[in-house]
Amino acid sequence: MSMARWRLDGQLALVTGASAGIGRAISEELMRLGAVVLMSARDEDALEAVREELEGEVPGARAYAFAADVSDADERQALIDWAGDFGGDLNILVNNAGGNLSRAANDYAEDEWRQIFEINVFSAFEMCRLAHPLLIRHAQSAIVNVGSVSGITHVRTGAPYGMSKAALHQMSRNLAVEWAEDGVRVNTVAPWYIRTRRTSPKLADPDYLDEVLLRTPMGRIGEPHEVAALAAFLCLPAAAYITGQCIAVDGGFLAHGF
Repeated sequence: MSMARWRLDGQLALVTGASAGIGRAISEELMRLGAVVLMSARDEDALEAVREELEGEVPGARAYAFAADVSDADERQALIDWAGDFGGDLNILVNNAGGNLSRAANDYAEDEWRQIFEINVFSAFEMCRLAHPLLIRHAQSAIVNVGSVSGITHVRTGAPYGMSKAALHQMSRNLAVEWAEDGVRVNTVAPWYIRTRRTSPKLADPDYLDEVLLRTPMGRIGEPHEVAALAAFLCLPAAAYITGQCIAVDGGFLAHGF
């Protein structure tokens, strides 16, 4: 059987939230598999620095950067226009951009929890819809949305974050069914605690870290590249019959119970 099913040579991938953490790792993984990666994030300088780093770390690979806030409609449209004018049809979309403000349910101002939904759900939905005309030009395209175990069970992230990730998971299932006839597969990865800039402050608390590890059968914090490996697999021709799935990357956390 051809090894081409385990490669992404000649494919064009767009990754949001690509300047750090899981988004950076996904960009690198896709580049190593042969894809040309269009990287997007809000901070232009940080994004360009990461793009240069990745091109240096992955010989022969190509990446391009476009700074955009995908929670802003005009900037979303500009990003998709850029991808569409790039000289090749889009094969892969990874919606990784997200955000949170963790607090007690009664302590959120309305604009705060609505903003969590804006970046975690509504922007991803609009990115999918905007990218759809580009993705359907191929017999097989893939969308991967980065969800969270907090969309499946309570993990102290705050109610709006968990609600938004649950909505993202269901959005992925619905689009997977609706767009299957278009040749677009849609899946979700759901990480538990992964060692990133965003999680570092909480995990720096020894007592909190102990609690997290006690609930994680594998007894350690996950790494960004471990989420990236699954996200990239779901984009491969080898995963051509997988769609509508939400797969946890959690060291056994969800299966643990008591």
